[in-house]
Amino acid sequence: MEQNIITIVSLIIIGIGILGTFLPILPGLAVSFVGLILYKYGANPDFSVWYIVIFGILTLISLVLNYIIPIKTTEKYGGSNYGKYGGFIGTIVGLFFPPLGFLIGMLLGVFLGELLHDRNDKQKALKATKGAFIGFIYGTGFNLMIGLAMFLVVLINIFNS
Repeated sequence: MEQNIITIVSLIIIGIGILGTFLPILPGLAVSFVGLILYKYGANPDFSVWYIVIFGILTLISLVLNYIIPIKTTEKYGGSNYGKYGGFIGTIVGLFFPPLGFLIGMLLGVFLGELLHDRNDKQKALKATKGAFIGFIYGTGFNLMIGLAMFLVVLINIFNS
């Protein structure tokens, strides 16, 4: 009975983490990983520790990529260092204004950074901002896929037990 409750709570935590990959008000993939660990060590399933290792590495990679991908796509779309630094600063400042502050801060930071670089080229600033937004979408998609994979691995393990 206790293992069933832990399994259900684990799935709920993983689900909250999945929601958090695209709803900024909730924590994301790290919460899903906590749910996975709770399932492994709380529900006592026949579940390889390699899932924990692999998903742990993927979670760490995603935490880093969430900051790198928007910077790289900003650069790809013609952004300068001013836009990249502006996006980074905007993201940090935006963290203090949930739920969408980090995203709005990042986009506004890229745009204003590009305008500081070249006040007359608003098109370039918009294009760089578009690149940052596309990078955010890529990172969110990556996190969503990892979170769903965690959920599916647990479900498959439950139904195969």
